[in-house]
Amino acid sequence: MKLLLDTCTFLWIAADAPQLSLRARELFMAPESEVYLSAISAWEIAVKHRLGKLPLPEPVERFVPDVRERHGIDSLALDEESTLQDARLPAIHRDPFDRMLVSQAMMSGLTILTPDEMIRQYPVRTVW
Repeated sequence: MKLLLDTCTFLWIAADAPQLSLRARELFMAPESEVYLSAISAWEIAVKHRLGKLPLPEPVERFVPDVRERHGIDSLALDEESTLQDARLPAIHRDPFDRMLVSQAMMSGLTILTPDEMIRQYPVRTVW
């Protein structure tokens, strides 16, 4: 399965947090899973850290790539086609980070690993 991590999912994986569902943990750890972190999530983490809303154990520019490498998570760049997909999404909510994750998942054929009920309302595959 090709998985795109929601930002919170990535942070819970990094912390081995109990909020990570058993199903999400199993899919993430399955050898056949291809797991991606969007550049959008890296940006969201950097913004929230800079604003003091997200404390991290090390500088953000080391934290994100270190966690990705440690857990075998690939980086997913933002492409023009995904940014333009945002205009076609229903107005379910206004979070630009989540909307872009939905767009990327739709355009790349990925399943979003997320507990977010708002994301689940979009026409995109999700698992939790």
